[in-house]
Amino acid sequence: MSSCFKGGIDVSVFGESHGKAIGVVIGNLPAGEEIDTDKIIDFMQRRAPKKDGTSTTRNEKDIPEIMSGIYNGKTTGTPLCAMIFNFDQHSSDYGNISHIARPAHADFTGYLRYNGANDPGGGGHFSGRLTAPLCFAGAVCGQILEHRGITTGAHIERIKNICDERFDDVNVTAEQLNKVKKGFPVISCVVEEKMREVINSARNSLDSVGGIVECAAVGFPAGIGSPMMDGLENIISQLVFSIPAVKGIEFGNGFSCADIFGSENNDEFCIANGKIVTKTNNHGGILGGISSGMPIIFRTAFKPTPSISRPQKSVDFKAITETELVIKGRHDPCVVIRAVPCVEAAMNIALLSALVDNAKI
Repeated sequence: MSSCFKGGIDVSVFGESHGKAIGVVIGNLPAGEEIDTDKIIDFMQRRAPKKDGTSTTRNEKDIPEIMSGIYNGKTTGTPLCAMIFNFDQHSSDYGNISHIARPAHADFTGYLRYNGANDPGGGGHFSGRLTAPLCFAGAVCGQILEHRGITTGAHIERIKNICDERFDDVNVTAEQLNKVKKGFPVISCVVEEKMREVINSARNSLDSVGGIVECAAVGFPAGIGSPMMDGLENIISQLVFSIPAVKGIEFGNGFSCADIFGSENNDEFCIANGKIVTKTNNHGGILGGISSGMPIIFRTAFKPTPSISRPQKSVDFKAITETELVIKGRHDPCVVIRAVPCVEAAMNIALLSALVDNAKI
């Protein structure tokens, strides 16, 4: 099983949802970078379960223990390893379904891929629990980006059919990106209560909902990336798809560009304050796999949480028989809120990796 990202920096995530611990090893980080552990914990708490009915009731402390790679508050340049010990697992919730395929989960495919040797408790290595070490890595990378004047941020663009405002794809600022990191991650406070109502309605109906997260970066220099296989969009997408429940991604105007003319979609160039910029940003800050200097903006879609408490038809993939399934346990009625920092973490890792790979750091 390979859960490794290899680029300018390397990231390897390990562990299972109900195992003793989960963790991450980050290789090739630049040496001598100051890292504030309090800021890392603040970042990770954005991913932690909420106490407002919008997420699982599992008590995930998410306190990382740094095993190597930081000395006297600075990166050493050698691999940075962090572990997060698991607490409050209810493995018995999964005893009745160890060989029953939960719809929209990786139980069946994981069983096939690993010949039945994979750990099924809590979804094992396929669980959203593994986004905690991803967030640790993203928090570290984010601080290194900040040292270079690069700021990233993300918010809920939509939950089901309730939509927030979008970032201004030309004029979004670092201040605006930092603002959405506090509290409920939306731009417009008007939509918060409506989103909460949709989530709670799904929970009360033993169901779930999905949504879209929008992420942006400002201050990222132009000319970073590569064409074709190692393009900036490719790198970001690879890391975003490491987040369970992600089903789609679009950069800039994305799929909407299929409905308009080239004259409408093209971003005309101009000079502003002595810099070459584009008047619009339908390209999302990336052209030919290389950053243009405009804000990098993408949106990613999350499916509804597959673990729902309604009876569902399924199969026992050992006995090869049909059965009915009722999922027990504690699950998010909507993963989108907790996914926001995960998306931001993926962006951070991708951008720092691209800088290191292009020898710009």
